Amino acid sequence: MKVITFAVPCFNSAAYMDACIESLLACDMGFGDVEILIVNDGSAKDNTAEIADGWQERYPDIIKAIHKTNGGHGSAVNTGLANATGLYYKVVDSDDWLDLEAMKPVMALLRAQADSSSPLDMVIGNYVYEKVFEHAQVSMGYVNVFPQGREFGWDEIGRFNPSQYLLMHSVIYRTQLLRDCGLVLPEHTFYVDNIFVYVPLPHVKTMYYLNVDMYRYFIGREDQSVNEKVMYGRRDQQVRVTKCMTEAVNLSKDVPSEKLRKYMENYLAMMYCITSVFLRLEHTPENDAMLADIWQYLKDKDPELHGRIRHNILNMGVNLPGEVGRRIGIGGYRIAQRLFKFN
Repeated sequence: MKVITFAVPCFNSAAYMDACIESLLACDMGFGDVEILIVNDGSAKDNTAEIADGWQERYPDIIKAIHKTNGGHGSAVNTGLANATGLYYKVVDSDDWLDLEAMKPVMALLRAQADSSSPLDMVIGNYVYEKVFEHAQVSMGYVNVFPQGREFGWDEIGRFNPSQYLLMHSVIYRTQLLRDCGLVLPEHTFYVDNIFVYVPLPHVKTMYYLNVDMYRYFIGREDQSVNEKVMYGRRDQQVRVTKCMTEAVNLSKDVPSEKLRKYMENYLAMMYCITSVFLRLEHTPENDAMLADIWQYLKDKDPELHGRIRHNILNMGVNLPGEVGRRIGIGGYRIAQRLFKFN
């Protein structure tokens, strides 16, 4: 049985996908229990398809190349999940990589779960912002939030800091849990990784945290989805994902754990904050209309939740009225950007 399936969504990734795949292949360590699915999402501008096929030819028992028409990052994640045979499922973007030394204890834990009658629902590790062109690294860990060295549930967690969230980079889900909760990400939409680390959480009952920097998150390509100019151009998709998250989980009814409910509410507030920032970067009638629409959407959906999220300190800061308020909010965003180096 495969212990873990690594899914690698690839779209015109020829320039950097080899390094990613090599890092995943190293995690097998001779056990033969790692599965790597290279999901070629309709690449047409380079030889991504040929590279994927070459990896499969060299390692047919570990690597499988899957070719599909273009559907976006979420579609590639869905395809990986549909084809996964591993007990666990992890998405690794094709320009990122995993650290082998950090993955050794992670893989040991996952291999132990293969013999368990009730394997863990989620395993968590740290991730590192690799701002290569700035020669900067920022490690994001959770020692203040999660117990170490043992299994735990949501009622045992500590408090997340304002800049601290679970991202796709830091989580490894049990594959069947994702299938059982019916997770399907929207196609032709960016930023769906937020849905991936939000919607399944109420279904997660057992977790384990390892304080190791396992995931290396590359930041710096001009065409990268988290590049500010790219994000501004795709602000409509940020709106779409934020609405999807709001719709997918009824926090008052679907989340019994108070601590998890508070975390998820804060995550949703962060999404509304980011959406507000990018709709206020430029003062245009279109942006003003989209901003008014998303806040009205939340108010119509859940008036009480709207009140709490709208009066969250982050959202109060970025949604101050008038031109002066807009400039103050954007200024606060710039400061946070420099402090936390998130894009």
